[in-house]
Amino acid sequence: MTLRAILAVFLAAAPALAQDLPRETPAERDARMKWWREARFGMFIHWGLYAVPAGVWKGKPIGGIGEWIMNSANIPVEEYEKLAREFNPVKYDPAEWVGLAREAGMRYLVITSKHHDGFCLFDTKATDYNVVKATPYGKDLLKPLAEECRRQGLRFCTYYSIMDWHHPAQTRGSAKGYNPTKIVEGKKREYLDFMKVQLEELVRGLDTEVLWFDGEWPSWYQEEDGREIYAFLRRLKPSLIINNRVGKGRKGMEGLSKGDREYVGDFGTPEQQIPAKGLPGVDWESCMTMNDTWGYKSTDQKWKSAEKLIRNLIDIASKGGNYLLNVGPTAEGLIPAPSVERLKAVGRWMKTNGEAIWATQASPVGKPDWGRCTRKDLGGGRTRLYLHVFDWPADGTLVLPGVPQKPLGARLLEGGKELSATARDGGIAVALPAQAPDPIATVVVLDVEGEVR
Repeated sequence: MTLRAILAVFLAAAPALAQDLPRETPAERDARMKWWREARFGMFIHWGLYAVPAGVWKGKPIGGIGEWIMNSANIPVEEYEKLAREFNPVKYDPAEWVGLAREAGMRYLVITSKHHDGFCLFDTKATDYNVVKATPYGKDLLKPLAEECRRQGLRFCTYYSIMDWHHPAQTRGSAKGYNPTKIVEGKKREYLDFMKVQLEELVRGLDTEVLWFDGEWPSWYQEEDGREIYAFLRRLKPSLIINNRVGKGRKGMEGLSKGDREYVGDFGTPEQQIPAKGLPGVDWESCMTMNDTWGYKSTDQKWKSAEKLIRNLIDIASKGGNYLLNVGPTAEGLIPAPSVERLKAVGRWMKTNGEAIWATQASPVGKPDWGRCTRKDLGGGRTRLYLHVFDWPADGTLVLPGVPQKPLGARLLEGGKELSATARDGGIAVALPAQAPDPIATVVVLDVEGEVR
């Protein structure tokens, strides 16, 4: 069946969809967002044909991030398409990938179903430019990953690029490159309908739980288009969670209050940054790389330390956000060893301290001089504070200012050693051992009477 025929059948069967955003009460929204808010930590996976050249084109290293090589090297479509013949990830092991994420303490996984280059990692009927029909591998990559996520208890989520350097409805922005694309006159509706076919495949076929959009910045894509796509998807699956780049982005969303719903999407997406004070009142997620690139690039060895990654996770959780940490697998289907090493190190910390991250809320005391703080409301008039100590006090006393509530008890999370906690000058002082059990971040559990806001 041709794409035109598929679209005709799809559009004839689909009911007329209003572009008004679906209505839900605050309680309904809280229920829909609950698992995502509690997860706090997820794995981002950028994988596609760009892993074949791995940052090198015709023997020449190409600057910029790996997954943008088609644009950065200004590779013609017909040349880039040939990479599909070389894409054969025979070492791909979904169970290993999901197991690594699970070991690291991650609760969900987001993988590129289609990046800006237009190549699809799933068995889509909308185009033959996909892993099943265009590569020697010949099998859907996302379906077994989705099944493995469910088997191991992680949430399966997908990334989808609005900008598409391969689709005939979009054309290059200039002679120098594709970004930002232009729309071919009269072809915008065709492309939006193409998107809907693929997005329905991801929702109904793979049961994706988050749709993570990107590539929304070309001028031809408008906020009203985002509203249409958002409404379409939420009607397909009311429980679906969708990021704010389904509209025109607002990646930071600074200044938005909880009641400001003029933007499209469910959460903000600061990229390669952690907002200094978080984004109070809205849901948000910082997506970040372990080195300098998202897609695999053989020459990029600028790896962040495990300490940096762990402290990033703590910092983000202390501000009420999620941390989406990226890996870029090779064309063979292997997650690079430096990524594996770091994720295992994060996992060792999370095995002991995960309860101080998962299902926590933002710090009620900002950023203490010695580290960070996360919080859980225990009910019954009690609050639990997790004190993540980066810098161990030389005098053996950890001071938490601005908490006038009565301390009910304190202990080290690792090992459970009881600690003395006393009220002091409108705050609380906790007596610590002489040495920090964990040089990266030792967690002190402090329970207090009443709510701490």
